[in-house]
Amino acid sequence: MDAPRERHDGWAICSSQRATKRATKVSDDQRYDITVVTKSAYLADQSDPDKEQFVFAYTITVTNTGTVAAQLVGRHWIITDAEHRVQEVKGLGVVGQQPLLKPGESFEYTSGASIPTQVGTMRGAYQMVAEDGHTFDAPIPLFTLSVPRTLH
Repeated sequence: MDAPRERHDGWAICSSQRATKRATKVSDDQRYDITVVTKSAYLADQSDPDKEQFVFAYTITVTNTGTVAAQLVGRHWIITDAEHRVQEVKGLGVVGQQPLLKPGESFEYTSGASIPTQVGTMRGAYQMVAEDGHTFDAPIPLFTLSVPRTLH
């Protein structure tokens, strides 16, 4: 489910995390680096706690910190609620796009998720294809989805 793309100044930021994909070969350690920064926010106006529906927006910034251009071609999300129920989401691109990132370029998007509990987590990976044909995964760090004042 995609949340509205516009920014809502009233969003409570729940989490901000970074993960960097490091290639396994020493000679490639600078070539295929992708940094992923996450932020999440609870959307009270789209949630219905009486029906166990808690809606969150998340904003992701994907930055090519390597030396080779790379295209984000797919995604794999693992969404876990407070009862340890897991939803997996796989698909092409993000928000209908498959951005090509040259070294130093970033792509930011906002989307959303709905879970039946006040707290949950998301993590995953982006499938990337470098301009030289090398394929690799860029990890998306674990981040928290939480209704404000639910976690201490």
